[in-house]
Amino acid sequence: MVADQDRHGEEHMTTEASKAPPRSLSPAAERMRRHRKRRRNGLRCLRIVLRETEIDTLVRKGFLAHASRHDPVAVRRAVHKFLMRALENAAWAA
Repeated sequence: MVADQDRHGEEHMTTEASKAPPRSLSPAAERMRRHRKRRRNGLRCLRIVLRETEIDTLVRKGFLAHASRHDPVAVRRAVHKFLMRALENAAWAA
């Protein structure tokens, strides 16, 4: 135990362990932490395979700029926009 002073000058007893810097997480632990956070937020992480023709359709329908067709982040956003629009339309039809 070690005596520390707070900003008001009062002494408090602390342990050396509480003074240690936080340990960094292993890559596997970090992936699990992100997975659990997504689950709590109602999200799921999926990998999908797209055909070139499907990417062409995203470009043709205006969800993706032609210049961005090889950018994985832009394609992911375009697929998300497409799904959001499709699900909104399905909600109205139901």
